[in-house]
Amino acid sequence: MKSNHQQMNKILLLFLMFLSPFVIVAQTFSVSGNVKEAKTKMPMPGVNVLIKNTNKGVVTDFDGNFTLEKINKGDILVFSYIGFETQEISFTNQSTINVSLKPDSEALEEIVLVGYGQQVKKQVTGSVSTISETTIDDLEPTNVAQALQGTTSGVNVAMNGGAPGSTANIRIRGVSTNGESKPLIILDGFQYEGGLNTISPSDIESFTVLKDAQAAIYGTIGANGVILITTKKGRKNQKVQVSYEGYTGIQETTRKLSLLNAKEYTLYLNEAYASAGQDTPFSNINNLGIETDWQDEVFDQAIIRSHNFSVRGGEEKVSYSLSASNFYQEGIVAPDKANFERNTANLALDVDVSEKINLSTKLFYSSADAKDINSFALGSVLFNANNIAPIIDTSQDNLDGTIDLGNEVVNPLTQIRNTYNSSLTDRLSGTVQASIDYAKNLNLQGRVGFNSTNTRHRDFTPEFNYGAGKIYTTPISSVTLGKINDYDYTFDLFNTYENTFGENHSITFLLGTTVYQTKGEGLYGSRNDVNANSWQFADLSSAYGVGEDQTNSSYSYLLRRLSYFGRLQYSYKDKYLLSAMMRRDSSTKFAPNNKVAYFPSVTAGYVITEEEYFKSDFFNLIKLRGSYGVLGNDQIDDFLYLSLLNGEATYVLGPDQALVNGNALGALANPDLQWEEAKKLDVGLDIDFLDNKFSFVGDYFHNRRDNLLIPDIPVSGIYGTGAPGAGSPTINAGEVVNKGWEFALNYKQKFSDDFSISAGYNISFLDNEVTKVDNGTGYIEGGNFGVGQPAPSRMEVGFPMGYFYGYQTNGVFQTQDEVNAHPSQLVLGADAQPGDIRYVDLNEDGVIDENDRTNLGDPIPEVTMGLNFKINYKNFDLSAFSFASFGQEMVRNYERNQPNVNRLSYRLDRWTGPGTSNTVPRATIASTSNNAFSDFFVEDASFLRIQAITLGYTIPKSLTEKAFINKFRVYGKVDNVYTFTEYMGYDPTASTGDPIGQGIDYGFYPLPRTYSLGVNLQF
Repeated sequence: MKSNHQQMNKILLLFLMFLSPFVIVAQTFSVSGNVKEAKTKMPMPGVNVLIKNTNKGVVTDFDGNFTLEKINKGDILVFSYIGFETQEISFTNQSTINVSLKPDSEALEEIVLVGYGQQVKKQVTGSVSTISETTIDDLEPTNVAQALQGTTSGVNVAMNGGAPGSTANIRIRGVSTNGESKPLIILDGFQYEGGLNTISPSDIESFTVLKDAQAAIYGTIGANGVILITTKKGRKNQKVQVSYEGYTGIQETTRKLSLLNAKEYTLYLNEAYASAGQDTPFSNINNLGIETDWQDEVFDQAIIRSHNFSVRGGEEKVSYSLSASNFYQEGIVAPDKANFERNTANLALDVDVSEKINLSTKLFYSSADAKDINSFALGSVLFNANNIAPIIDTSQDNLDGTIDLGNEVVNPLTQIRNTYNSSLTDRLSGTVQASIDYAKNLNLQGRVGFNSTNTRHRDFTPEFNYGAGKIYTTPISSVTLGKINDYDYTFDLFNTYENTFGENHSITFLLGTTVYQTKGEGLYGSRNDVNANSWQFADLSSAYGVGEDQTNSSYSYLLRRLSYFGRLQYSYKDKYLLSAMMRRDSSTKFAPNNKVAYFPSVTAGYVITEEEYFKSDFFNLIKLRGSYGVLGNDQIDDFLYLSLLNGEATYVLGPDQALVNGNALGALANPDLQWEEAKKLDVGLDIDFLDNKFSFVGDYFHNRRDNLLIPDIPVSGIYGTGAPGAGSPTINAGEVVNKGWEFALNYKQKFSDDFSISAGYNISFLDNEVTKVDNGTGYIEGGNFGVGQPAPSRMEVGFPMGYFYGYQTNGVFQTQDEVNAHPSQLVLGADAQPGDIRYVDLNEDGVIDENDRTNLGDPIPEVTMGLNFKINYKNFDLSAFSFASFGQEMVRNYERNQPNVNRLSYRLDRWTGPGTSNTVPRATIASTSNNAFSDFFVEDASFLRIQAITLGYTIPKSLTEKAFINKFRVYGKVDNVYTFTEYMGYDPTASTGDPIGQGIDYGFYPLPRTYSLGVNLQF
């Protein structure tokens, strides 16, 4: 036994000696290190550190640290994190490896929202544009809608003037309806009706614009296009990041109207009176005593400031974001009486309950306090400033004893002092979402979104006498209060199936339902004789008026919509792409027989560069795509399919046959009323080339809007439509076509760590035409010009929506012989005299009358374009944004036709005798036809605007890290730098947004130019 045991020991010893060389060769090591984000130098938790071609690895901890055991010399360590460039490092027995990961810009842009889901950008087959967080931060607009202007093709944004808190009119690929043309806004998955001026730009991560049939997944509310807004949130395994962004600036007007000064004004009036055979009002024009520039008096420099504070971060299964902001803007007219303050607070929370279940929520609170003045149109502050005589002193509150300016024009400074109003809107919005991976390749998501809004208005008009006959004189004070409550919710439930078959076939199938309800109520009341004639006591309880002037009113509404939708997305080898969608909507806005509608669409794509035969070092991507679909628009008044008792009538009742006022039927019912339908065709081409430094997108689109809702259809009077408050029915009887081309070219290149450039150019061509108006007359009128004149805008077959309709001119009469040889113009106001405008007798019937009116211009631009660039050099950054619009006209409607009001300086080039002027008529206070709406008041409103220029400097990290500051950037910025245009008004872009009546300038408040200084801090 002993010998056997010894023998076994010898064998074991020999075996170990034989194995020892291999043990030495297979010696292993360990390595530790840290991973940081290259740009911010912040630690990166959650980074995967793997040995290449194995599944062996670790994940960095909360501080970005890692330790990897038992690795061999020559192993390659792979550091990877979503959204960052993967980095590989060879192990050569280092004890420490520290890594800085750079953001992968291509990866960050790879995912695109498409409604109820997302797609890899390469596989998107619809016409979709995105605006990134970087662009929004560079522009830093006062209203986030302005970030869409010039940054994406096919989107036009017109502000409703430049007053603080102004709203934006957004149009995607033209104006398609005589009704509501605004796009659908989806904020983090739910329908948002709050107005984009209530959202802080600092909270926006991205915009996604769905312009074609890709939006059909939203059915009856997607016809005007869809804008998907994603707000910022925290990131899992991210160390807490505290940020502050703030700026303060000074605003000033970008333009003043060129008006006559005091001497020019008096000379003009003397000539005008003499021309009418009356005594001249000014005997000594060289000693006027008072020379007031009313625009200088009204315009002022104003403050603007913004503060935004955020805390974002996350751990392995939780991410969070908390932000708050304050924005304050004074008006450049009456800053004390016209200002806007917005406060917001947002919370986002995302939790992985398990590997299969995720819960997330976002809550948004905003409070907007707005005070304003009458900022445009007849009676506005600027209207008065531009029309009041420059020989009146600023202290003259009551204009009795001064030159007669008619019953409308008053001292604008007095008007400002007597303006008191306030509007406070509190809004709470949010979404709660659950996502469950309940089976292989299957995901179920449920989401509830809501908006709750409370608005309170208060207006006070003090007792004041502006002068005899002035319509704004108020013999007794009054107060009006209004309270409005609006509430809506959206419930989404949708199931997604994703799978890949045989490695080449990828499929995603979505099936879901949406329930939407909105309701609200409003209550208004007014009383006269406010205590102490004071804003301080402007409340119904402190007003003691009696009689019929004490009024009250209220309203309420309720709308529900039930929808089912499905979408199938298919890809073969990432080369052949197909997507088909169907949505079924049911709405309470329509009668039972038209309550339900179906909206189908299909999109397809072909990625040529995925073909095996296609080999190119120049092209990285060539994708052909096309789409066609039907979408709806139900943005109409409620209950048009019913006859409501909102008319007025007088009844004979009782034994005494007394006359009693009561209600009667209003507009006649139309039970066949249905949705407008948008039939959208798009063919596009996407090209990336030169190592993805350049990207090109081109689209042709053809959008036909059918079943437009046309109001006031003529019917027989036997139905009683002539009664007060009654009206004709609304029917589906119109059609509009928008077609055109869009192109975008983007460039980005990083030449070194110290120098990079990015630039973008986009251009859109649009042709808008009304193709059907079946209302008995063939047209619909809209807009206003002057006082008592026919409507200047029309919707009519063969013309653009809202084109201008009036008289065509042919110069100015030079002699009486020319007048005698021309058809009579008496119908327009007076017999013509030398120096008057000559109108064209288009129908050649020997008289100038309403039958000679014609197309005078188009308010819709034919071409829009944007050019933007950004340069980074070492610690400096420079960005600039510009926008241009060509081919549209605008109506000059801010001049008042009264004998003694001030005039624009173009009147200096007026006709004073034969051969002096053939464009500007004579000066006279006599009755003439010169103020009839004609092309004399229509101007080319094409423009190029430099929207923003920003220069920033990031202080080196070596100087800030001792103060625990990861980023410290300071910048200077100029907004609305300059507008190149020949248009005479304040702003060639402002609009009321009315489809029939757009492009009429009522003296819109100019957009201010802003000079600001700001900082970006990250801790």
